[in-house]
Amino acid sequence: MQKTFQQKPHYDILDGLRGVAALIVILYHVFECFDWSPAPRGYLAVDFFFVLSGFVIGYAYDDRWGRGLKTGGFFRRRLIRLHPMVVLGALVGAVCFLLQGGRMWDGTPVATSLVMLALLLNMLMLPLPVGAAADIRGNGEMFPLNGPVWSLFFEYIGNVLYALLLRRMPTRWLCAVAVVTGGLLGYVALSDGYLGVGWSMADGGFWTGLVRMLFPYTLGMLMARRIGRHPAREDERPSQVVVFAGASLVLVLAAVAPFLFGEMPAWCGGLYDALCVALVFPAVVWCTARLCPAHGGRQADSGRRGTRLIRFLGDLSYPLYAVHYPLMYLFYAHIGFAGELVPIAKVHDVWPVALALPFGCILLGWIALRCYDLPVRRWLARVWE
Repeated sequence: MQKTFQQKPHYDILDGLRGVAALIVILYHVFECFDWSPAPRGYLAVDFFFVLSGFVIGYAYDDRWGRGLKTGGFFRRRLIRLHPMVVLGALVGAVCFLLQGGRMWDGTPVATSLVMLALLLNMLMLPLPVGAAADIRGNGEMFPLNGPVWSLFFEYIGNVLYALLLRRMPTRWLCAVAVVTGGLLGYVALSDGYLGVGWSMADGGFWTGLVRMLFPYTLGMLMARRIGRHPAREDERPSQVVVFAGASLVLVLAAVAPFLFGEMPAWCGGLYDALCVALVFPAVVWCTARLCPAHGGRQADSGRRGTRLIRFLGDLSYPLYAVHYPLMYLFYAHIGFAGELVPIAKVHDVWPVALALPFGCILLGWIALRCYDLPVRRWLARVWE
């Protein structure tokens, strides 16, 4: 039987920042269908997820392998944590796709059998190659019923690499992996002019997505190995709410700043993205974790309203990210958006729905958390671990 481990103290504030990043992703997706966006670099929130995931995995599991944790047990834990929402997101995606008419971007009707095939592949986390019959939106996505699942697909790969290889590496070798993958990431960013890659198999999308995950994931693991050696003294620690507000502001500015700058040459955009991933996001995770150590857990500032908001955002973050995108199908159908074929130029024509959509996503995420994710994970933990 798999050994039961005492749960480690929690970085509530980092979970809260994951919730902020999920909200940034939603804002980015809402404005994808317009000719401008207040958060043109909102996709970089996914790169922050990868940094955070590497840090949390390293922190939570590095010291458990020598105390009875087995590879199979690690994989079970990760599947229990991640996969229930993958399944629900695919189901919500299928329902929303059928509600919006079951048509591709260009208006071509899609057979129900292909929708069911796409649903099965999405639930099993099997990505589609370009041109596959089950590409029911006709957009070349790996997961056409719930596009953002591509990042979870690569996080699964990161988990596998961590369990089988990366955790065994001495720190200097892990640094070498970070240097190599960082160089490759810089090349991708400068070549393409941005880092919004990995969601499709087209144009080497698998390899660019792998690099996009592996570099920040490795940085996060390296920070997890070092953070315990550099805790802030008690007298250096500001309020958890103050740290959260400052870190959230940095994440928002990273997504919004290019809108304030105006048009940039492609290479400048790529350099901006690469610097955010290599410097800004690791700095946010490092400083936040150092100033608000995990041993404070949920006891610190437990009665403060701001701290309750942080915990709420942390609890909501994953369900919100996992189920929000199917609602975009209904939104796009409502406003007549058909991909790049029919761009929508005027936000003021549809602003009430665009404004309500993020709140609808939050409500759906909360329902998914309370009524599905938590009960299912508890049940799976009882019968499987």
